[in-house]
Amino acid sequence: MYGNWMKTSILMAGIVALFGAVGAVFGGQQGMLLALLFGGAMNIWAYWFSDKMVLKMYNAREVDATSSPYLYNMVRELAQRANLPMPKVYIIDEDQPNAFATGRNPENAAVAATSGIMRMLSERELRGVMAHELAHVKNRDILISTMSATVAGAISMLAQFGMFFGGRGDSRPNPVFAILMMILAPMAAMIIQMAISRTREFGADRGGAEISGDPEALASALAKIEAYARGIPMNAAERHPETAQMMIMNPLSGGGLRGLFSTHPATQDRIARLREMIGRV
Repeated sequence: MYGNWMKTSILMAGIVALFGAVGAVFGGQQGMLLALLFGGAMNIWAYWFSDKMVLKMYNAREVDATSSPYLYNMVRELAQRANLPMPKVYIIDEDQPNAFATGRNPENAAVAATSGIMRMLSERELRGVMAHELAHVKNRDILISTMSATVAGAISMLAQFGMFFGGRGDSRPNPVFAILMMILAPMAAMIIQMAISRTREFGADRGGAEISGDPEALASALAKIEAYARGIPMNAAERHPETAQMMIMNPLSGGGLRGLFSTHPATQDRIARLREMIGRV
């Protein structure tokens, strides 16, 4: 937990510094001060509301024991096994099989699954996937994951604004440097996400196998998700690529610049590690 709080603090400080740098390039000292204030406000907003924003991006609908007993009761049973508070449960109406967890702490957490994953996986496999998402909650990955997604979007927006709001007089940036900043700012945000998600996915796989007691089921689910997801686009993720690192499997098509940023470890490596756990949990 201490390590994740440190990562979150470093991320928040880095966000403010990056906002300040972009503001200085586009608006000199005044632009830097305004951007620093905006970056600080963005951090506060992201801490309290980023989970709700991400769920809204995906048009996720909350379900309960009456509206979706299959998924809700599965999550409840797994949360009890993990000694976690019951999270809110959401369904996303997308055909691509995928899932994610969000929230600022275990007491304010939510898990979401697509309608596609519920159709395509067996009960045992889906149980492994939801255990993986609850492991993210237990490991307290969800705050930094959700914040990085929403703040990355804001950084991209800030860099794009520089195209229209350049500095004045001597503070006007060199056009080439301004273009570089518009490219590098969103890239920096993506690199932050990559550093976070690669290692935490292995930890959530291990934790999910321990919660469910069935590492083979999660390994089978990962293989099936990758096979199906390659041919089924997820429109919400394509509109908001900064959220891709939250998913159990990279949901992006990989076209253009998006293909340069792999936010998840290789699926075969994840499966191999899970199968090494068989018989030990």
